[in-house]
Amino acid sequence: MDLRTYTRQYAVQDNRLASLSYFGTFAVYFTALYLAITYVGHWYVLIPAGVVFAFAAVRLYVLQHDCGHHSLFETRNQNEIAGHVLSPFTFAPFEVMKQNHNLHHAGVGNLEHRETGEIHTMTLREWQAAGWRQRLVYRLYRNPFILIPLGAAFTYFIRYRWPKNATRFGARGVVLHNLSIVAFLTLLWALAGMTGFWVWLGFSFLGGMLGVFLVYLQHNFEDTYWDRRPDLDPQLAALQGSSALDFGWWFDTAVACITLHDIHHFNARIPSYRLRGCHYNLPPEYAPRRIRFAEAVAALNLKLWDEEARCLVPFPKRAGRVAVVTG
Repeated sequence: MDLRTYTRQYAVQDNRLASLSYFGTFAVYFTALYLAITYVGHWYVLIPAGVVFAFAAVRLYVLQHDCGHHSLFETRNQNEIAGHVLSPFTFAPFEVMKQNHNLHHAGVGNLEHRETGEIHTMTLREWQAAGWRQRLVYRLYRNPFILIPLGAAFTYFIRYRWPKNATRFGARGVVLHNLSIVAFLTLLWALAGMTGFWVWLGFSFLGGMLGVFLVYLQHNFEDTYWDRRPDLDPQLAALQGSSALDFGWWFDTAVACITLHDIHHFNARIPSYRLRGCHYNLPPEYAPRRIRFAEAVAALNLKLWDEEARCLVPFPKRAGRVAVVTG
């Protein structure tokens, strides 16, 4: 069966499933936050509740992403309203982030449009031609101990207050979004004081780090796909250039199946609650290579795209030396 024909049968929205996913995640988010704040002095409740809250925060972000593709609920208006409602809790202004993400889909795998990606990747040739300052900045940027914690803090709490293309896609919406965050945090402070605020901030930061880790893995793994036009193949860019993570059913459910990013990039109209079924029932000829957790962690060591070997490689061990790829 043709892959487009196959995936279309899963690109069907169901308001019952969407509502269960949407309102159920909100219920988990607020319940976990309440327990973490209430039992702040009891680590055996605080830590598990906080971790659940962090995953729920990531899941809300993924559901907002679905709303941006108009794939969660049945109608455009339902998705638009739901996406805006999610904004104060995801810290992502809906309209601008929707448009930026559409640009990302259009530019995936395109070496000439890497500005549309969430995480910048240099080619090996660019690295060899770069000066020491540019190399130092890039080394620091791609260091996971900087990229994940500082990337989460900067992206979600600072950069998203005025994201790229904000003026182009809706400055007014960004301002209103930021005011809604102030209103939410003011209400949180009024109900739970500074203790509530710090609990929310700490575990939101944990969720942000999880989100950055997942965003990194979506397109940064050894045999991903990059190319230049006219040789760029959109289907390969979607399927081979996007990851399929095999972290188990519970993890997929906790993050609304954003782990199955290959099928999502191939057909963004598939709602998150149908992605797992679509992915694991793929015809044998389209069966993807799934990345397990150990390989995902090891992928953090891959920094540069080698255009000749057509894979991601680590930094060369010596300046100017071509990286050696081992099988």
